[in-house]
Amino acid sequence: MTLDSLYETLTFVHLSTIGPAFLIASYMMVTKKGSGQHKYLGRIYMVLMLFTAVVTLFMSAQVGPKLFDHFGPIHLLSVLVLYSVPSAYFAIKCGNIKKHKRAMIALYVGGMLVAGGVYLSAWALSWRPSLRLS
Repeated sequence: MTLDSLYETLTFVHLSTIGPAFLIASYMMVTKKGSGQHKYLGRIYMVLMLFTAVVTLFMSAQVGPKLFDHFGPIHLLSVLVLYSVPSAYFAIKCGNIKKHKRAMIALYVGGMLVAGGVYLSAWALSWRPSLRLS
């Protein structure tokens, strides 16, 4: 297996987990909190996010500066996920709803909206040269 095919496989796995996680998180942001359904979907969401964060650590950064010729600024989002998910889980287990809510919102905004926005912007610019600013 070449490095290119490995990267493609990891990208496929990443998108296969982040897609459902985004849909679940978006749904959970607008529905009643604390219900059995919320707890069930929350567990699935957390597993998907942890799995995708680990997968992304094996994907080398494609743009910007790199540390050890692998890690880039985008990998900070993986660290955010690996911190936020357990933090939110243990917060809710201890009854700290405020901390759980804060961690989940930070995860949704940073891990989904910002990362997704950056990715989609880069993708749009790479596939539509007429949109480039310079």
